[in-house]
Amino acid sequence: MIAHLRGKLLAKRPNQAIVETCGVGYDVTVSIPTFLDLPTIGHDVELHIHTHVREDLIALYGFLRPAEKSLFEKLITVSGIGPKLAITTLSGMAADDMVGAICGNDVARLTRIPGIGKKTAERMVLELRDKLPAQGTDDAPAVPAIAAVEEDVLSALVNLGYQRAVAETALSRATKNGTGESFESKFRDALAVLSK
Repeated sequence: MIAHLRGKLLAKRPNQAIVETCGVGYDVTVSIPTFLDLPTIGHDVELHIHTHVREDLIALYGFLRPAEKSLFEKLITVSGIGPKLAITTLSGMAADDMVGAICGNDVARLTRIPGIGKKTAERMVLELRDKLPAQGTDDAPAVPAIAAVEEDVLSALVNLGYQRAVAETALSRATKNGTGESFESKFRDALAVLSK
């Protein structure tokens, strides 16, 4: 089975990357967080791979971080969650936040992920909370409230057709390397991140 790929990034789009290794291009399904952190096309990339085999399909799922791959592999053990839904789930919530929600029995938060209903969220909590590392709730930093300008930028990006999770990640990355605090500069920076 393929467990790791290193090669040149030939193409990338949300949920997909094509990596060339030894003259062979591998079509790899990726989560939105992995997609946003991929290098530019033509550069080298290393992905941790989960190979999923069915009688009619062999699919590769790739992750930049081993922790995300590990969480993906735990998610697909849950009854009713296959690889496609697991990738959608990882695209809808940051891995650390998901672990916190599962360990904290926060079913309501999990149901905000597209494709996850109440019963699936309850199964995730029931089947995974003992398999995930416990997180100390007292040591967890408070999540800052989103600024009004950033909310406006998110709204504009969603209106352009980007998924909210994609827009939030792009805005977060743009804010770290941003050129200003105004709506225009944050919006321009976020679009630049999304166009890479």
